[in-house]
Amino acid sequence: MTRRFVGFLAATGTALTIMGTLTAVPAAASVNAVDYTAIVALNNCSGSLVRPAGVANTDKALVLTNGHCVKFMAAGEVIVNQPSQRTFTLLNPSAQNLGTLTATKLAYATMTDTDLALYQLKESYADIESRYRTKALTLNTAHPKQGADIRVVSGYWKRIYSCKIDAFVHQVKEANWTWKDSIRYTPECKTIGGTSGSPIIDTADGSVVGVNNTGNENGGRCTQNNPCEVDAAGNVTVRRGINYGQQTFQVNACVTAGNNIDPNKAGCTLPKPRR
Repeated sequence: MTRRFVGFLAATGTALTIMGTLTAVPAAASVNAVDYTAIVALNNCSGSLVRPAGVANTDKALVLTNGHCVKFMAAGEVIVNQPSQRTFTLLNPSAQNLGTLTATKLAYATMTDTDLALYQLKESYADIESRYRTKALTLNTAHPKQGADIRVVSGYWKRIYSCKIDAFVHQVKEANWTWKDSIRYTPECKTIGGTSGSPIIDTADGSVVGVNNTGNENGGRCTQNNPCEVDAAGNVTVRRGINYGQQTFQVNACVTAGNNIDPNKAGCTLPKPRR
């Protein structure tokens, strides 16, 4: 998982080590024209401008990335509505920089059961469309399908990876973290450090079905940078060189008025903060 991002300045000002070998070839253009529209780059990760179902144009926009792009969170830790001024570089369809978006808060983040973070911006969807002529990517409301053709789009490296959803894994375990119903890619998606937080886009409709977060680098068993798979019976499988993401459809059920995230909302299955 740590190889999916590069360098992060923690509150202490200490830089984490750059992880992973940065060798990948940009994927060929998709026949369904998946490009860099609504993709953002963070200082250490990738991300995307996303829109849950039913929100208004005047609502403050959301940026999706990984929980571990915020920090290495403890198992069970959930952050909700934490003030933030983090910035994001918005890209145009051909991966050129359009401008800078700024958060007002970290709306939600966790590394428990899933690995995702959502920042709420000071700009609304209408503001962004008016200024940059860019619309947000839609968060799909349904569980993705096995065999779906996908693109993993990295704003950090300005690269697009093309593959399919190989399977859904009961649990992916890495060091102290466990993620449920994870997306396993077919081998063609050889994601690298800095691709953390990239949206997983279904080419059938251009919607976001997940967020890229980890991969087994050298065949280690359930250790950092070497996640393993655990089935319902507890059997462990190691797949060297295979990469994973986390589903995002669950976010839609947690959205309240004003495009806020409330994990305590009825029907929301995202992990809740400890009381």
